[in-house]
Amino acid sequence: MKGQKRIRDFYSSIGSMKTGNKNSITDVPGVKVGHVTLDDGEIKTGVTAIIPHGRNLFKEKVVGACHVINGFGKSLGLVQIEELGNIETPIILTNTLSIGAAHEGLVKYMLSMDEDIQSLNPIVCECNDGYLNDIRGLHVKDFHISEAIKNASSEFEEGNVGAGTGMMCYGLKGGIGTSSRIVNLDNREYIVGILVLSNFGIMDDFMINGKFVGKELKDIINSENQRDDKGSIILIVATDIPLSSRQLKRVIKRVNPGIARTGGFIGHGSGEIAIGFSTGNIIKHQEEKEILDIKIIDESKINKVFRATSEATEEAILNSLICSDTTIGRSGHKVYSLASFFHEF
Repeated sequence: MKGQKRIRDFYSSIGSMKTGNKNSITDVPGVKVGHVTLDDGEIKTGVTAIIPHGRNLFKEKVVGACHVINGFGKSLGLVQIEELGNIETPIILTNTLSIGAAHEGLVKYMLSMDEDIQSLNPIVCECNDGYLNDIRGLHVKDFHISEAIKNASSEFEEGNVGAGTGMMCYGLKGGIGTSSRIVNLDNREYIVGILVLSNFGIMDDFMINGKFVGKELKDIINSENQRDDKGSIILIVATDIPLSSRQLKRVIKRVNPGIARTGGFIGHGSGEIAIGFSTGNIIKHQEEKEILDIKIIDESKINKVFRATSEATEEAILNSLICSDTTIGRSGHKVYSLASFFHEF
């Protein structure tokens, strides 16, 4: 977005379903995304914040679910999502060693928003950007979290920005990517939106629209970035379709085929974690009723949502690559942008 060339500027379509207006997670009404980018010499890192809606999230929680595909990760907040099935804070993405700073910053932000909070479940996810970033320098500070949240908008940059500043994907420059799909239910249009923080894969396996392009790229790029799959990918799934937490968990598992269609095989040292939320049902922190009425989807129609999730995941990963710029980071490590080689195939 914001004038960047995306994968559809090179391929007419990824998948068969129609995208939302912005082809973004922010096509889900109320969802916003904000970044703080730290890009200075060997410092290549940052923070990305995903806001499910613009009201008091602690008092008006969204239905949530999480799915650990491979657990080589240090995320915070997943246990309570799994137990209670709701989300009550923004979702923060950053680098592996900045989890503590992000947690403190998110707590401080939430306390400033609501004087009644005595306990809450901050959600923070990470990928390791240590190849390009001076990760041991601990450059992300707690105040960067509130800055990223305050920067949140329905229009945001993709690629090497925010938490994606120092990330790699398939031996190329990765980072933040997004996409969305429209799902028609009861003659109404709903949205499934995906945001990824991509930092996984090896070049040999890389595919675009079913074509193995990684082997061609490897012949072109004489790079030291050919290594085992020791990275990670964080996937945020947002929708306004009314779902229970159990249904949402089924939906977010469908990021797996989207990852696979770009070439990912879920390596031993890789952390693949999906977090989903639905704004279709709001859970009040202080509810007067003892029995609540909520809407859910007829699961005989859920295949539409599964396909939307898979397609949007695939395209979000490709957008994270094509929107990134060639980057030189720590110790002179150079990682190329996919866009630099698109004319080759």
